[in-house]
Order: sequence, then C-alpha cells, then structure tokens
Amino acid sequence: MIIVRTTLHALPQNQREVLQTLASLVGSVEKEPGCISYGSFCDINDRNRFILFGEWESRKDLDHHIQSYRFGVLLGTKTLLSEPPRIQIHTISQTQGMEVIHAARKNKA
Repeated sequence: MIIVRTTLHALPQNQREVLQTLASLVGSVEKEPGCISYGSFCDINDRNRFILFGEWESRKDLDHHIQSYRFGVLLGTKTLLSEPPRIQIHTISQTQGMEVIHAARKNKA
C-alpha cells in the first residue's frame, strides 16, 4: 500500500478557494482505480493549513493519479498558497491494528 500525505498552507485571503477546490476533488479521486481512500482535513489550530491523505493499492495506481487532470488541479493551487505544497509518499509493507495497542497497554509498567 502507498500512502500520500500532502500539506497545503493557503494564503488567508485564498482559504475559501483552496477549501472549495479540495472539496471538489475528493469525491472524484476516491473513484479512481486503485484508490483505497482519499480525504482532506483542515487543521483545527490553523484554518489555512490543509492535509490530504490518500491510500493507494499500488505505485502504478498512484502514478496514474499523479498523471491525472485532478492532480494537475491540485498542483494548480500553488498560486493560492503561502509556500509550495509538501508531498510525502510512504510505501507501507505491514499494517497493524488495535491488537498492538492492547498489547502495549497490557504490558505497561
């Protein structure tokens, strides 16, 4: 699985436009082949900071998304931002769940 985290810092006067752009993208990106999930979030401490999280089945699926019109729209928001978007791509080889939390809490001193 591939996880992509994108951080955007909107200029205060462009916050609404960035929000509207992200809202228009999320639903359609979620329907792309290989997309497990895709969401946008606004930082509760900084309303001009947005985080996008995308989960992709494979690098091929992510590459297809990166080449898409929708990703181009996301990159096009750069004129609305106070700094360049920060994009991090993580390749995940193992996923664990609550069992790890329960085990760690059970063994706490």
